[in-house]
Amino acid sequence: MADRVTVIGWDGSPLTDAARSALAAATLVAGAAHHLALPEVPPAAERIRLGSVGLAARRITGHRGTAVVLADGDPGFFGVVRTLRAPEFGLEVEVVPAVSAVAAAFARAGMPWDDAEVVVAHRRTLRRAVNVCRAHPKVAVLTSPGAGPAELGLLMEGVHRTFVICEELGTDRERVSVVTSDKAADHTWRDPNVVIVIGPAAAAPAGDGSWITGRDPATGPRGWALPAEEYGGGLGEGEGELLRAAQLARLGPRTGDLVWDIGCGSGAFAAEAARAGAAVIAVDRSLEACARTDAAGRRFGVQLKIVRGDAPQVLENLPEPDVVRVGGGGAAVVSAVADRRPERIVTHAMTRDAAERVGRDLTEHGYHVTCALVQSLELDTRAWTETERSVAFLLSGVLPDR
Repeated sequence: MADRVTVIGWDGSPLTDAARSALAAATLVAGAAHHLALPEVPPAAERIRLGSVGLAARRITGHRGTAVVLADGDPGFFGVVRTLRAPEFGLEVEVVPAVSAVAAAFARAGMPWDDAEVVVAHRRTLRRAVNVCRAHPKVAVLTSPGAGPAELGLLMEGVHRTFVICEELGTDRERVSVVTSDKAADHTWRDPNVVIVIGPAAAAPAGDGSWITGRDPATGPRGWALPAEEYGGGLGEGEGELLRAAQLARLGPRTGDLVWDIGCGSGAFAAEAARAGAAVIAVDRSLEACARTDAAGRRFGVQLKIVRGDAPQVLENLPEPDVVRVGGGGAAVVSAVADRRPERIVTHAMTRDAAERVGRDLTEHGYHVTCALVQSLELDTRAWTETERSVAFLLSGVLPDR
């Protein structure tokens, strides 16, 4: 194992005294090509071109001497430090940080970033990164080859955003460009780059959001499945508080998910799924329902994509969902949704026969189906007399392999 491992962050600025001292003593230096070309790298040191950090870590583990790893920005922020410190390598490292690429990008843009979400886009995480950009008004995306500004823009079709694209920060080739998301694929972008994705600023709910980075999950009313009064009253048959709470619990929407809410009605479910951090596409054929859903999004300061049209036809051009609530349309819509293979589906039925039809269809599509009878009973607590009762069958389908 190496006697000493120092990880040095580089942001294009002159190296610090601590960094130069560590390099001067190094017998092995790992880094990208532009790092290994730095004049401070000792000519006699063994050099490792840093492609796979895991492979480099194995080489360092077997090295007898002093090792230095050079990395862009702050190596402890989505950087190499996590891999080097993994139990399989057992390396103890000293870190000389630099300004992170995200901090540098926001500095170039002249914007604060304590309220931004930060995501990493690889080929395997690109879709989830896009969903975060759909859901939040300010996101920094650390890109990679094959998951860059062009790919982000293509997957965000129909969602207008402004991209601030910062290429090769800290180098002589640094470039900062501002384009709309629909134009990002018209250009060729250099790696590495950071994309700041800016959407319309939602009216923030009451509360102090200055105490935590990113989106403050504690703003807005406390609790879930809020009463009808929070949504202008008059909720539909599938939007009651208890049924909505059970739907949210079965789906478990979270950051990085794309939720379809089909038959969105008042927007109650859509708004609450978005409050959980998910991106939401709300669908309804009623102009009034679309307007109410838009008002609910504004009321709670969340980003909602609202699509007016008849399901299942309108679903054909929507991006792939992770979880889906079917609030209207019955078995035909549930079947069309199941064809798209989301991880989870919830719906409701008012009769046992209707519940059996939906359950059979979900089972035929390969979903594990559960059904529960949800009864809402309202009592006048002064006299403890019943004032209203409603009953619905809650059906949920889960793909076994997901």
